[in-house]
Amino acid sequence: MIEVIRAGALTTVQDRGRYGWAHLGVPRAGALDQPALALANRLVGNPPDAAGLEITLTGCTLRLRTGGWVALAGAPATVRIAGRSGGFLTSTPVPPDAVVEVGPARYGVRSYLAVAGGIAVPAVLGSRSTDTLAGIGPPTVRDGDVLPVGTAPPPAALVRATADAVPWSAPAVPVRLTVRLGPRADWFTEEAVQRLLTTGYEVSPLSNRIGVRLTGAPLTRTVRDELPSEGLVLGAVQVPADGQPLVFLADHPTTGGYPVVGVVDDVTPLAQARPGTTVRFHGSQRGPR
Repeated sequence: MIEVIRAGALTTVQDRGRYGWAHLGVPRAGALDQPALALANRLVGNPPDAAGLEITLTGCTLRLRTGGWVALAGAPATVRIAGRSGGFLTSTPVPPDAVVEVGPARYGVRSYLAVAGGIAVPAVLGSRSTDTLAGIGPPTVRDGDVLPVGTAPPPAALVRATADAVPWSAPAVPVRLTVRLGPRADWFTEEAVQRLLTTGYEVSPLSNRIGVRLTGAPLTRTVRDELPSEGLVLGAVQVPADGQPLVFLADHPTTGGYPVVGVVDDVTPLAQARPGTTVRFHGSQRGPR
C-alpha cells in the first residue's frame, strides 16, 4: 500500500490508456509521455500495461507501507528515500514504511513513478487511468489517499530490466511537430495555413492534460459557417474563434464544433513542454484548391 503524504500540484494514476470507447464519448486518457512510463515500468520489472503515477511539475511525497522497488522516469527530479538520495532512471529498493520524496521537475513537466507490482486501483473500461475531463477512472491523487499495489514481479525480472535503462535528454527547443493537414484545412486562408507551417507558437500556461493551448499569429478562416460537432482524435489541432490553435492530448473530448486544421502525428513532446516553450509545425502542404 502507498500512503500519499503530499500529492503536489497534480498527480494522477496512469497506464497505457482506455482504447476502443471513443464511440461512447470516452477518450483514451493514459500517460501523456508513454515512453517514460514504459521505461519506469521496465526498470521495476512491471509489464508495460502496469499503472504508475504521473507527477506534474512540483513532485510528491509518499510512504510505502510494505516497502518494495520504485523507479522514476520522464522529467528529471530529485528522489530521496528514507532521507537518502535515490536514483533517477534506475530501480531503487524502499524499506517498509520508508518515505519516498520526489522533488520538482528540473526540466520538462511530467515525471513517472513506477512501483514494482503497479498501482492496483480497480480498472474501468479496461484501464486504471484517471480521465480528468470525463471523470472516469480513479480521482486525482490527494493528500491522505491510500493506493493499493499489485503483486511484485520476481527479482530476476527487475535485474534484467535495469540493464536496458537509457539516459533521458532534455526536450528539444523548439518542439517540432509533424502535422497532417485536414480535415478542415480548407476552412482557412492559404496565408493562415502557411503561417501555421512557418511560424512559431508558444505553449500557454492554460494548457493541461486535455490539450495544449498555443499563442501566436492567429489563423484566419475563410468559412464563417457554424460547423456541426464532429469527431476528434488525439493530436487534432483545433482552431477556436480567437484563431489560436489548440492541440488535443490524451484527455481530449471525442467531439468538437471548431474546425480542425490538421492532426499532429506524435504529441509526446508536448507532454514535457513547459509554458513559454516554442512549438513549430512542419509537414504536409496544402495542394491547389
